[in-house]
Amino acid sequence: MAKSFPDLTGDGEVTKADILKAKGVFKKGGSAKFIQSAIKKPGALRASMGVKKGEKIPVKKLAAAAKKPGKMGQRARLAQTLSKLKK
Repeated sequence: MAKSFPDLTGDGEVTKADILKAKGVFKKGGSAKFIQSAIKKPGALRASMGVKKGEKIPVKKLAAAAKKPGKMGQRARLAQTLSKLKK
């Protein structure tokens, strides 16, 4: 019988993050939630688009913002990319 893979991240489940941690992808002392720490100003895109807190940003509005230059466009493109990463 095969051994089960250890839970290295301590979240109670064996996930892709555990496998990546075992392979040494994360820096020593780093966390599996590195994307959350990479976002410096959470809510900035929502505020600049005029969407109230607690409401979802409409997909069409996000797509239009992603075509714009500058910070707003960068934040919108990042939001589109991160939405694809959800489980």
